Amino acid sequence: MATVTEVLEMLLPEGGWSVFGNDWEGVTFHEAKPITKAQFDAGVIKFDAWKAEQDAKAENAKSAAEAKLAALGLTFEDLKALGL
Repeated sequence: MATVTEVLEMLLPEGGWSVFGNDWEGVTFHEAKPITKAQFDAGVIKFDAWKAEQDAKAENAKSAAEAKLAALGLTFEDLKALGL
C-alpha cells in the first residue's frame, strides 16, 4: 500500500507540500496548488500501476545502458572504477 508521501510525490512531483504522519489530515500545501481529498484518493488507486510503469521504464533504461556499455566492452563496475 502506498504511503501519503509516495502518492503526493506522484501527483505533485515538484514538491511544495509536507506531510506529518501517514494520513491525509497531515498534509500541508506550502507552494504547491492544493489538491482535494478526492484527487488524492484517486491517486492512491492509480499508484501501484504508476509505480510499476516507472520501475519498468527504469529497468528498460538500465538494460539499454548495459547494452551500450557491453558494445564498448565495459560494465557499470568499470565506470565506477573510473569514478564515473
